[in-house]
Amino acid sequence: MAIHKLHIDEFDEVDYELIAIHTSLEDYRLAYFLNQKLPILLSKSKNEIQINIKEGVTFFSRFIYENYNTDCCWSLVQNKNEVTTLTTNNNQNLFGESSFEVATKAFLLPELKKVDYFLKIENSDAEMDKIIASMNTISQIATVYPVDSNSIKSKNNLIF
Repeated sequence: MAIHKLHIDEFDEVDYELIAIHTSLEDYRLAYFLNQKLPILLSKSKNEIQINIKEGVTFFSRFIYENYNTDCCWSLVQNKNEVTTLTTNNNQNLFGESSFEVATKAFLLPELKKVDYFLKIENSDAEMDKIIASMNTISQIATVYPVDSNSIKSKNNLIF
């Protein structure tokens, strides 16, 4: 009888390209400009990406374009968001019981905190150099560059 072994590394294969975007644009405006420059039609997804951190739960906005003919999927994902928690102070002082909101920054990929958005391209045979060159023509974008997926520690946050 033959013994079959499965190695966990076989399932760790990266089948997407990741592009980091630095811009001060809102997500819907960035999606609009990307739709003009690239052969895609990004639209707002109802399924936001949920990440649990110790301060609470946060949701990252997502714009998606799926080409069913080529089985290609493009996702524009926000990297920065805020988690607000209500904190109460029970000290016996002049103001008595006080409560205040504390805002904490949350990141989709914490090791890339300066990146504003990510463009994740799955199952595409498009040339990354041409995509990045097209994105660099958008004047509101400060910089665009590819991210090496193997160097990311929190890859599991990109599974959506």
